Amino acid sequence: MDVILLERVEKLGAIGDVVKVKDGFARNFLLPRKKALRANEANKKVFEANRDRLVAENAARRGEAEKESKTLEGVSVTLIRQASNAGQLYGSVAVRDLVDALVADGHKVHKGQIVLDKPIKSIGVYNVKVALHPEVAVTVKVNVARSPEEADMQAQGVDVMAAMFEEGRDNAGFVEDYDPNAEPGATAEVQPEAADEGENAEG
Repeated sequence: MDVILLERVEKLGAIGDVVKVKDGFARNFLLPRKKALRANEANKKVFEANRDRLVAENAARRGEAEKESKTLEGVSVTLIRQASNAGQLYGSVAVRDLVDALVADGHKVHKGQIVLDKPIKSIGVYNVKVALHPEVAVTVKVNVARSPEEADMQAQGVDVMAAMFEEGRDNAGFVEDYDPNAEPGATAEVQPEAADEGENAEG
């Protein structure tokens, strides 16, 4: 289907461009969201008659979006969630959660502006795109953690899951060295290293 774009659409074109798109994409997305008109003669005339107004309105909306983007630059929101020891969330963080967090932080965003390819399902720091306008987008940081302390560590660049894994390995080494009653094989991963050291010492 050929359509006339009423606003810039990423990877398609700018206002006034006539582009060919799949029928489903036009019917389910572009037309109902008033992002485009079917490219027939009547609509072309309507568009040309209204082009100046559409361009002016788009410019005004873009200006508002640019102002709002300044307030969002460098913003980070923290979401505290329950998660397993492996860092998998019980549930997930979806667009609605991000909108609520940003609005609570004083930003004007709605769910149609959050670009989240799939829900967030594990702890960590994520970059999420906020498209305030077809021509204005900004990236915010979303820090998903199990506690405020964990969120602080992640904000400083600590990989919490890797740190926990390291801690677990250190504890295994500790048991190997100081617990003579440990069950045989309980710390097998550490034993070969000890054997290597013995060989190196002899050599």
